[in-house]
Amino acid sequence: MKLNVKKIMILLIVILSIINTSATYAVSEKPDLLSGAAILIDNKTGKVLYSKNENEKMYPASTTKIMTAILTLENCSLDEIVTVSYNAFMSIPDGYSSASLQVGEELTVEQLLQLLLVHSANDAANVLAEHIGGSLESFVSMMNTKANELHLSSTHFTNTFGMHNDEHYTTAQDLAIMMQYCIKNEDFKRLAGKASCAIPATNKYDVRKYNSTNELIIPNHDNYYPYLTCGKTGYTSQAGDCLVSCSYKDDLELICVVLGGKTVNGISTRFSETKTLMEYAYSNYSIKTLWNLNDIITTIEIKNGTKDSKNLDLLANSPIQVLLKNSLLESELIYETNLNQNIKAPIEQGEILGNITYKIDGIEYKTDLIASHSVEKSKLLLYMIEFGFGILILIIIYFVFFHKKKSHVYEFRGY
Repeated sequence: MKLNVKKIMILLIVILSIINTSATYAVSEKPDLLSGAAILIDNKTGKVLYSKNENEKMYPASTTKIMTAILTLENCSLDEIVTVSYNAFMSIPDGYSSASLQVGEELTVEQLLQLLLVHSANDAANVLAEHIGGSLESFVSMMNTKANELHLSSTHFTNTFGMHNDEHYTTAQDLAIMMQYCIKNEDFKRLAGKASCAIPATNKYDVRKYNSTNELIIPNHDNYYPYLTCGKTGYTSQAGDCLVSCSYKDDLELICVVLGGKTVNGISTRFSETKTLMEYAYSNYSIKTLWNLNDIITTIEIKNGTKDSKNLDLLANSPIQVLLKNSLLESELIYETNLNQNIKAPIEQGEILGNITYKIDGIEYKTDLIASHSVEKSKLLLYMIEFGFGILILIIIYFVFFHKKKSHVYEFRGY
């Protein structure tokens, strides 16, 4: 019996990745992934921390439901009642997951979203799509319109849940942008972050309970990752193992996309490689606060200000928090302080007088500089002008009086 060396090597890589990640999570070297495409970004700045074939066209499988969910949240109230139609579940092909919804069954939008994001129920996707768009075709059009609004130039949808179609595609980068948009919605983040869900009995069905398809978010699971906040899995034979997820640790929020993952001896690389990527970022990058709100950035002198107020502190109008490689020292950072032209009194407390800007790895961080106190205009110059004007008047009076007196003397001597 011949040994398949390639398969053995792949299995060893997967096992070592899982052991290394679950034991210490420490990843200092840039990871080498088995997945076909991946991207890791900092949510706050959008900076790409890792990428592999991030712009290559890939099939999203059930990560499609991220778009279905956000359109639902933007067009419905969570307590709306939705009735299941015949077409909604009959259009699901064999082999695709469902919640076994029944014709005429009534559920709330929130319950359907839990089935969609936790259990990855494809029938829930179609029920929501019909409720919102009136038809599946109309809802898919809404999905593509939203993709255009988000500038997802390499994404196109043909269905609501990720059924394979050669014209149903995206990229790792587009999915990261999509997720970045979606997690701004707190309901999306909450629902996509549930480790399980329980759907109460309906008019057609008993209580349903499901664990999340995302093993990283399930406590006590071997693949549990404590920093994960939400995510969505996906799989078809053509797409491979897919996972879009978010994590948060030490003020650093990450968005990770893994597409075309492998399953080796029943072990999916999408979970181990997601953890590896996230720990690579947490081991090598940090959020640093360079300036806090109201920190004194610099001090200037207002020439025409009063003696007591002319020395003016300029304060940070907002904190400056930057994403830095741990190997980079703050003292190595370069910044520019830009002040307004012709700054002079009077100045109001809180008035914007300039800004301070850092440029780090192509990303600009800045805050306005504001006056720490009001600066009154000095009256010394006015007093000097008034004094000078008074002296001038006295001189004029003197010369006029002296001239008249001198004329009278000449006239007296003439007789």
